[in-house]
Amino acid sequence: MSARDRLAALRRTLRRTLLARRRLLAALLTAVAVAAGLRATTTDPPARVVVTVAAHDLPAGTMLDAGDVRHAEFAPGSVPEGLARDPAGRTLAAPLRAGEPVTDVRLVGPALTDGYPGLVAVPVRLPDAGMAGLLRVGDRVDLVSADPQGGSAGVVADAVPVLALPDAPAEVSATGLTGRLVVVGAEPGDVERIADASVRTFLTIAFSD
Repeated sequence: MSARDRLAALRRTLRRTLLARRRLLAALLTAVAVAAGLRATTTDPPARVVVTVAAHDLPAGTMLDAGDVRHAEFAPGSVPEGLARDPAGRTLAAPLRAGEPVTDVRLVGPALTDGYPGLVAVPVRLPDAGMAGLLRVGDRVDLVSADPQGGSAGVVADAVPVLALPDAPAEVSATGLTGRLVVVGAEPGDVERIADASVRTFLTIAFSD
């Protein structure tokens, strides 16, 4: 056999060897891909937490019903504190954007006083809605009781913080003026006096330092 024939035979042998190994490598890669696919389909999905969120944009003062909220899944690390378990029938103390979790600090209730130790949340309705429109959450005001029959006026609670301004529709009070709900933080000992003044007198405000 000539040198040329031997070289041609060697080339054919090398080609057959490479083709055989290529098929083996392709088979191995295919097996690995199938195994990875099977593992991906059998691996448990990441843990999720079901959270109650706003179904659409909601203004402050909204009394929530079933159509105002929906359930969404959150990653465990992204779930906020103080989730409201069953917010239906509760009133929003602040607006909510669609998809935003419903938490206790967004609802009119005890959680509004979390930043004010020792105080309780007290809703009062100022007879003049325009007066309430001057307020902002965080303001401190004196609640002043004025007798609509001409009696003397007096402070029933001083330096109370404004906790929430629910944007509820204006209502007509016993005095004939439109009013608006305001939630303030009061000392427990002042609650009875505030409630009595709200029923019997005209409540107004004075800004406190």
